[in-house]
Amino acid sequence: MRMRKCKKMNLLFKKCPVCAEGRLQIKKVEKLLHGGVHTAVVKVSAEVCTHCGERLYPPDVITRFETIRSRLKQDKLSGFRITGKTVVVA
Repeated sequence: MRMRKCKKMNLLFKKCPVCAEGRLQIKKVEKLLHGGVHTAVVKVSAEVCTHCGERLYPPDVITRFETIRSRLKQDKLSGFRITGKTVVVA
C-alpha cells in the first residue's frame, strides 16, 4: 500500500490532553499494526507530546489504521511490501 501524503495538520490542543505538561509537536512516527498473524509498520504524521510521548492521530489516519488491520486479519496483503518473517522464540 502506498503512503498517502498527509494534509497539513493543525494542532488540536496547545498542551497534551493526557499529562497536561508537554507541548505537542507534529512528527513523523512509525506505528505497528497487528492483524491476524501479520504485522505492518506504517509511517504517519502525529501530534506527539514533548513530555510524556503520547501520540494523537487525526481521524483520517485512525480510519487508515482500521483499514490496514482489517486487511491484515483477512490475509489481503496485495499492495503491501513484504519485508521478512517474524518468529516467536519460547
